[in-house]
Amino acid sequence: MSELPKRVLAGVVLAPLALAAVLKGGAALAGLLAVVSAIGAWEFYRIARAAGHEPLSDLGCTIAGLIPLAVHAKYLGLYQPHFGTVAVVVIVVMCVSLWARGSNGKPAGAVATTLFGAAYTGGLLSFAYAMRYHQYAIDLPTGGARLWSTNIAAGGVLLALPVLLTWATDIGAFQVGRAVGGRKLMPTVSPGKTVSGAIGGLVFAVIVAWLYTRYLLRPAAQLAFSPTGLVVFAVVVSVVGQIGDLFESMLKREGGVKDSSHLIPGHGGVLDRLDSLFFVLPVAYVLMNALLIPAPN
Repeated sequence: MSELPKRVLAGVVLAPLALAAVLKGGAALAGLLAVVSAIGAWEFYRIARAAGHEPLSDLGCTIAGLIPLAVHAKYLGLYQPHFGTVAVVVIVVMCVSLWARGSNGKPAGAVATTLFGAAYTGGLLSFAYAMRYHQYAIDLPTGGARLWSTNIAAGGVLLALPVLLTWATDIGAFQVGRAVGGRKLMPTVSPGKTVSGAIGGLVFAVIVAWLYTRYLLRPAAQLAFSPTGLVVFAVVVSVVGQIGDLFESMLKREGGVKDSSHLIPGHGGVLDRLDSLFFVLPVAYVLMNALLIPAPN
């Protein structure tokens, strides 16, 4: 099977599952984020080992997977994370590194790459759960907001916005970059990306943000942005998403690998598909706190 059918088939299978988890929320979303975070951490440690580092992969993958579950527990009122928890996790990783690596096994590097890998994947992806239950996303007593006579979770609508802007940026950058070409954006990191493509992705993001806010976010979640806030949100999310893509490309180039893994047929690995979202989700969450305004119909 050629690459295109594999890509389409994988998208047809995985996209509805991800969308269902986003709309359902709760344990379904937390479980999906936990699995994806653990796999993403495994891919990160795979790249790190190719670059000459020696992370504590099993421990790091476990921590990455537990972070979204801890966030879920917090929202259920079962657990309240605090700085002491982070300190204990860091100390545990240090102790394991001490016994597993010793002075000759680069323990400092093991601790650094292990903690960074868990934070990069599980930590950043957990903002998807926080956004799904954002304080501004208030559902109707019937269990969801009304959209075209259908109940739909307001938090799901809110979370879908940065995801769609990320996709719009990718599509716009690819199409405009291929059509216009021109100066390379960062040839030493990602030779295929161009300045024209980056601008095209940004423009696509602004257009999609306007359409989404008008026809989905406002009627479904009773939320919107001011005209200036909308442009700021879309531009920052688009730029940050492209930086996230470049960052993962830099990691792969350092490790000398083409893809983070081959788990997703035709798409590479989890990091290859979600690299932009790792950066977008926390930034979008912060921007929403500052820029969203109520927009009751």
